[in-house]
Amino acid sequence: MNHKTKSFIFKSLDILPNSLGYGIYHQLQKFLNRNSVNFKVKTNGRSFEEALEILSKEAINLENKTILELGSGWAPIIPYSFIHSADAALVVTYDINEHYDSKTINKLNTYYKEHYNTDIASEKGKYALPNNVKYYPKTNLADTSINIGEHVDLVFSRFVLEHIPPEDLLKIHQNFAKILPKSAYILHMISPSDHRAYDDKSLSYYDFLKYSPEEWKKQHTKFDYHNRLRLPNYLEIFEKAGYEVISLDYDTCDKNSEKYRKFKELTLHKDFQNYTEEELLAGSINVLLKLA
Repeated sequence: MNHKTKSFIFKSLDILPNSLGYGIYHQLQKFLNRNSVNFKVKTNGRSFEEALEILSKEAINLENKTILELGSGWAPIIPYSFIHSADAALVVTYDINEHYDSKTINKLNTYYKEHYNTDIASEKGKYALPNNVKYYPKTNLADTSINIGEHVDLVFSRFVLEHIPPEDLLKIHQNFAKILPKSAYILHMISPSDHRAYDDKSLSYYDFLKYSPEEWKKQHTKFDYHNRLRLPNYLEIFEKAGYEVISLDYDTCDKNSEKYRKFKELTLHKDFQNYTEEELLAGSINVLLKLA
């Protein structure tokens, strides 16, 4: 779907009451993301394998460990991967919204039974989840009164941080610093590019860097929010919350590529003119953190 059409739909939904707007939004997303479970497992699997490689380099073993997933997506594909491919004991997922879809979860359970001969024993409840996968939707981890009952060994997020306001990102990590054990690691996979370019190839992956904050607010809604933070901004937030970077990697932009050519055609807003090109163009950021 063209980003202009999608933007028009989201702006229309944004003026509706939250319950109605989100209800229509979820139905729309189910339609737009109607790929097979096999496809979804494959696309998530690439990120999961990359995460395991990062953790392996630091000799971090997840066997019998507890993992907190920040941001749920539409199905517990990453939690299932941690349980069945990394031998984690428990995965607890927190999300400020409620995105899970019962039909997709049932299909995922069937997929695991057929491909891994694993019968997902589910608890009774709204979603057919195994007893070692817990889901806590409509929970704001930026709330200073938040209480996490489990002893968490690893916090993990995949393409979530770019959709969280900067002030909440800081509060979330400050809360983690207070309530998680000092031994806990945090691994974030961040996609800092303009997501509209995924649907509209005429756009630069950095198109949103040309807008002022006021102009950018007019371009998106709560349904497609992107904070536009660049690499140094994330690192500053983590440091301010008391974390040190254990490992960091990110994609660079080939200066002979179409991607770079489109970037050079942009007139950057003054808010982004003091960054280096590497800081602006850093993509697919993977950062592993631990309390300093």
